[in-house]
Amino acid sequence: MTIDTIIYEQKGTLTSIALMEKGELKEIDIFDSSKAMEGNVYLGKISHKLDTANGRVGYMIDISDGKDAFLNADEQGLKEAEYTNGQSIVVQVSQEQRAEKGAKVIRGLQFVGTYLVYCPYRTKVEVSSRVEPEEKAQSLHELVFNNSLGQEGWIVRTAAADAEADEIMDEMDELRKKYDSVRAKARVASAPCLLYAKGNPLFEYMAANSMSLNKIIVNTHNMEESIKDEFDGDFEIEVINEPFKQYGLDEVIFEAMEKEVRLKSGGRVFIEETKAFVAIDVDSGEDRGNGSISHLNEEAAVEIAKQIRLRNLSGKIIIDFAGSSEYRYMKPVLAVLEREFAKDSVRTHVVGLSKAGNVEIIRVRRRPSLNDVLSVECPTCKGTGRVEK
Repeated sequence: MTIDTIIYEQKGTLTSIALMEKGELKEIDIFDSSKAMEGNVYLGKISHKLDTANGRVGYMIDISDGKDAFLNADEQGLKEAEYTNGQSIVVQVSQEQRAEKGAKVIRGLQFVGTYLVYCPYRTKVEVSSRVEPEEKAQSLHELVFNNSLGQEGWIVRTAAADAEADEIMDEMDELRKKYDSVRAKARVASAPCLLYAKGNPLFEYMAANSMSLNKIIVNTHNMEESIKDEFDGDFEIEVINEPFKQYGLDEVIFEAMEKEVRLKSGGRVFIEETKAFVAIDVDSGEDRGNGSISHLNEEAAVEIAKQIRLRNLSGKIIIDFAGSSEYRYMKPVLAVLEREFAKDSVRTHVVGLSKAGNVEIIRVRRRPSLNDVLSVECPTCKGTGRVEK
């Protein structure tokens, strides 16, 4: 995707961000600042230890988020340590609280900047695969590697390709200072408490799309000034009181909360979020695609990829397409899904066709789905969508 416009609206504790391409909504993200956001760093307190699969252990951590967060003690890249109940520990939110589940936290801290991600517990420098040509990626790797201090890790972001060397080195110093501040606060603070709050998510989206961004639309002049202070990019800033309403995005959000999506051909897609996975069913309905199930499924595949991004669906996703589930018929549909998910900013893997004839997809879970952010489970039907007669 080449995002050219970002729309930002803040109301109370909710911050809404829409990513647009040529006037079409591609992604939407809604953040609740009253919850522990992905990237926040806390001095947590261990509530209790628990056993997980394959003889591994985890810990429930109190971070004052309403529900205890989960820490995997066997976190990759860090040696397992034994902790005791009541012990304080510095952790970072990797997945936000959703539905009945608390947040997930990690010990391997990361500090995200415009050009770099600082990983103080790693020891190597990586460069985004989107940095081109290869010579540019190599020069950035050398710049960051040669300016590293001792054992520390860095991820060079795509936006660094357009940055001057001095800007990158200045950001290296800024990110180190954030980590130093966290360490200093942790020494004197009482758990549980917030040590570091992630910056405005708008800036991260701007950095990620800096090469194609033409316009930013916000709903306050204060945010306009913040953008000018933070970025010196070649884009227009417009202030509109209710941009989501003016651009019809409120209606799009409402539609994205519905279980049924109608296709132009007359077919329908049903999307159901369960506790275990996301179930998607394609129904031919009143298909007018010249009687072609293949045409219907390919149209549905494009719409499903779009809806997954809009609704921020993640984890295991199982799709039951219409008609025969034989591989020879489903191969073109799988190709459409691969093509569409290649545009996704969140890592998504089309696993393939199961023995039962369903298409399986795994999408990395970073944030709660749109439903989790904007709604709560019905106390009467307990999420079934049905009530007693």
